[in-house]
Amino acid sequence: MDFNTLEERLADYGSGGYLFLEAFIIKLLQVEGQQLGQKVEGQDSHVSAFDAIAPSGIGEISSPLVVEIVFSVSRSKLDATVEKFRGHSSRGYSLLIIAPKISDLKKSIYINEENPQVDNLVYLWGGKEVNELMQKHKEAVETLTSNLFSLRLKMAAERTVRSWKEDRDQLVKAVAEKYRAGRFSLILGAGVSSSAGLPDWNTLLNSLLVSMLSQENFGGPHGDPVKVSEIVARLMEVDGPSTLMLARYIRKGLAVGSPVEQQGFVDAITHQLYSLRDKKFAVESELISSIAKLCTPTRTGANVKSILTYNFDDFIERALLSRSLVHKSVFEEFETPSAEELPVYHVHGFLPEDRQRYSNLDRCTLVFSEEGYHQIYRDAYHWSNLVQLNSFKESSCLMIGLSLTDPNLRRLLEIASKSIEEPKHFAFMRRLTSKKFMAGASGKPLKISNAVVERFLERHHATNEELMRELGVSVIWYEEYGDIPEILSKIHAG
Repeated sequence: MDFNTLEERLADYGSGGYLFLEAFIIKLLQVEGQQLGQKVEGQDSHVSAFDAIAPSGIGEISSPLVVEIVFSVSRSKLDATVEKFRGHSSRGYSLLIIAPKISDLKKSIYINEENPQVDNLVYLWGGKEVNELMQKHKEAVETLTSNLFSLRLKMAAERTVRSWKEDRDQLVKAVAEKYRAGRFSLILGAGVSSSAGLPDWNTLLNSLLVSMLSQENFGGPHGDPVKVSEIVARLMEVDGPSTLMLARYIRKGLAVGSPVEQQGFVDAITHQLYSLRDKKFAVESELISSIAKLCTPTRTGANVKSILTYNFDDFIERALLSRSLVHKSVFEEFETPSAEELPVYHVHGFLPEDRQRYSNLDRCTLVFSEEGYHQIYRDAYHWSNLVQLNSFKESSCLMIGLSLTDPNLRRLLEIASKSIEEPKHFAFMRRLTSKKFMAGASGKPLKISNAVVERFLERHHATNEELMRELGVSVIWYEEYGDIPEILSKIHAG
């Protein structure tokens, strides 16, 4: 097998394929190093400056090396890699660029022409050198290529444990650079609305179910809501359906068919959504305020290109309005923001508290239950899918308050990642602490040593990072929700 054959096998994996190839090359270098008594250490490439380090060199190169693997063969990419080396170079180290897709001719031209960027500290390997290593270590290559996925997870689990907070600081700097560049979008999920006291999905659905059953006089002649709540709680306990199925159940129960019934259904959801809000939280929470600040134009113009939200509420709009930021809520296909307006795309529907402030809300597709979800999932050209894909392909996105478990979102991220070599999106994810893990939801502690739990969590978090990277997403870990506004302020400050 040669490198081109391996690349063809992985072509359908998009950026995940590049990650597999990168892991393969690093492991191949390690096999070569072991044979020659040279140590090669893989680095955490989304945080560290380079993909690998070889303190005693590799093969015939005896000088200490940092290694960068690139799949683009453009002159600008090679120059940028050399420039990065100049900025991060340690005394005594040289740079080895491994570009398996570069031709011998282009390699020769780049290295041998009068190029101020390149000197005796820079080495360039192409497909010829990689294939020679693959031929030299045929048996190892066969083993590696048959276990690429597990190899990548193993490498992630075996990383030198560093401070995840230090790693996060490096990622935040990278996000700040993307933000300043201007091709930047915000993707908002339920956690943003929760910060303002709005109910979570389960609470909203349960409340709607209680309301529906109370209207039908369950629990007594007047539909005693206490008794109804007890019945609903027991239903969830004994026969808890999925949230999408429960939503479908409620939708059918409210007999949504005619335009009048449809409007009644929308009114019921809107009422429950805002009436259930926990009033001890400010409508403009610290998190929402931090998001709005990111959207405030600087002297060089607007840094945030668009906001894409999966939430029904209008709390982001209120925060933008309070700062006199020109914006447009987009919730259906025919809405087109002007160049001066910051678009706020409600891709799962829009239920503002004051519906009189908006027109054409009746044309909005509400992704409330299975029917709405399936409608969007099936229609590749549905406006909401196109908006999401465009954001993922044309911008660097920062995801806030999302669990990233939605299969359609993951599908779209995977499609968008096929054309990129490395992750360009970022997502906040809550990191499990050993204390909370040991206690569990019930508070009954595990009878396992803390050291074992810590090691498991390191592996768990590393594996999650790798899975997210395959979707083109780097994880920004946090432990408490209050950490996020502080991090957003750092991004805003640059």
